[in-house]
Amino acid sequence: MKIAICYPPLPSEKGVPLLSQNRQFQWFSRPTYIFPVVPATAATMLKKAGHEVFWLDGIAEEWTPEQFERRLGECCPDVVVMETKTPVVKRHWKWISEHRSSATGTRYVLVGDHVTALPDETMAACPVDYVLTGGDWDFLLKNLVEAGFDPSKFEPGIWYRDGGEVKNTGRFRLDHDLNSAPWIDRDLAHWRLYAEKNGNFRRTPGTYVMSGRDCWHAKCTFCSWTTLYPKYRTRNPVDVVDELEMLVSKYGVREVMDDSGSFPVGDWLKTFCNEVIRRGLQKKLRIDCNMRFGRLTFEDYKLMRRAGFRLVLFGVESANQATLDRFVKALKVEDVEKGAEWAHRAGLDVHLTFMFGHAWEGPEEIENTVCLARRMLAKGWASTLQCTITIPYPGTPLFRELKESDGLTTLDWDEYDMRRQITKTPLASEADLKRAVRRVYAGFFQPEALLRRLFSFRTLFDFGFWYRGLRAVIGHLLDFGGGRR
Repeated sequence: MKIAICYPPLPSEKGVPLLSQNRQFQWFSRPTYIFPVVPATAATMLKKAGHEVFWLDGIAEEWTPEQFERRLGECCPDVVVMETKTPVVKRHWKWISEHRSSATGTRYVLVGDHVTALPDETMAACPVDYVLTGGDWDFLLKNLVEAGFDPSKFEPGIWYRDGGEVKNTGRFRLDHDLNSAPWIDRDLAHWRLYAEKNGNFRRTPGTYVMSGRDCWHAKCTFCSWTTLYPKYRTRNPVDVVDELEMLVSKYGVREVMDDSGSFPVGDWLKTFCNEVIRRGLQKKLRIDCNMRFGRLTFEDYKLMRRAGFRLVLFGVESANQATLDRFVKALKVEDVEKGAEWAHRAGLDVHLTFMFGHAWEGPEEIENTVCLARRMLAKGWASTLQCTITIPYPGTPLFRELKESDGLTTLDWDEYDMRRQITKTPLASEADLKRAVRRVYAGFFQPEALLRRLFSFRTLFDFGFWYRGLRAVIGHLLDFGGGRR
């Protein structure tokens, strides 16, 4: 069977869509591409099962719609699989509707957090054949195909059409053994498309892996991926190190981003780090990961640095304890500065994320977050940071809370792209929020922050990385310009 994993181009005056395996969709002024681990795993599974698989990422390939259509037509797929998210789901509905009317015999499949939250909406809005819910849709896709599209053999979590009726197999289950999934066929998934244009990588070529799905906390009320992964599972740490060693030896990979929502901790982390050190991989490879404050000790950070970790990403979201509690972050404000300082002292680069646009925050609370972010840059405890506008994605507790309280400005999914204020904020305007974001990014240009960066340079390579970062900051300032929509 011929199966195409597709990302059709989405031309827009807003910029380049950051869609593939991304928790928070944005349009970027400068192209940024994330290697989609779960779609690539799905492609590899199907290829190993004997199917002919095509990888058609028209966004990362930077194809025009005409080029994409020509390539898709040349493949003549039996099945087209597309990952979607809230801000582009209507575009994907339209695309499927247009193609469904002309391509007889082709089956269309949608996956992702939006259709997991609202599968019935998508089945009603377009003639898609199947919606695969939950985060293990790579396993579900293999089941769908190997079942010969016979609903009696479907696993839980699949929505389908039976004549004119929409049916489903119940709520998805996360009971698949991640260790049974094959290592990704990087050539099949065109990994080099994503190896350079990614701000996380200091060394290139870089790529992505996932040691776990997805976050061991999994309670943050705003996170769209809690919809996909309410249960946390990990791979065997030695198997992950085996894969990293292969990536270095076979592909010459120099940096890896682990895209687990939170990197495994405790004994798993120690086993992983010690195995990397035992093999000497830390001399050849840098590792980046997502982490949460309040769980690791200073000694843990030092061990990670010895094992070749370079960058650790933390979600802060707000400098106000009431907001952190409301988001069920299980985080104290004081843990942020302490944890970031520890990681920095251990020799790690720290990346922080902040959000603005919380319904209950006014000018004083916004100022607290701006000041914390700028202070972290000035002290050098944050090497980089990112700011976004709060988006209450369907399926999250935050979305349900705001919808029930009439706290949303719109239910037009096109607008959920961080270019406008979705949450009603009676205490602050949209202009206030964008001004706050710009002030945070301007913190990179504080004299103290600039001097720390200057004295941290050791090579021309360091300067080149800083220059790319500077261009990214300017891009973010443009993304949150006062007049842009």
